Amino acid sequence: MPDTGREKMKNDHNENIEFMYKGIVSLETVEDCKSFFEDICTKSELFEMSRRLKAAKMLSDGMVYSEIATRTGLSTATISRVNHCLKYGSNGYLNVLKKLEIDDKQH
Repeated sequence: MPDTGREKMKNDHNENIEFMYKGIVSLETVEDCKSFFEDICTKSELFEMSRRLKAAKMLSDGMVYSEIATRTGLSTATISRVNHCLKYGSNGYLNVLKKLEIDDKQH
């Protein structure tokens, strides 16, 4: 059965996302990452992603929502979503935090 328009869009969408992931994985230095993300994201998108990662770190360190909200400026709803991802997500935050911790110990 031939692809419908919706199926083709979904396949194109998945291929585009995979292409982007491969591009990100190809980056080798912090400078490479800075250049790429400054080109692909707006400043507010970068700021928002950085605040969410910071909230994930604070949550993993046992901080409470109110303190995280005060320090990051994030809403408690966003902090709750980050916490949900930490507990039930795809381990993305946890993998990054673990790698950052290992990197800190090596330097």
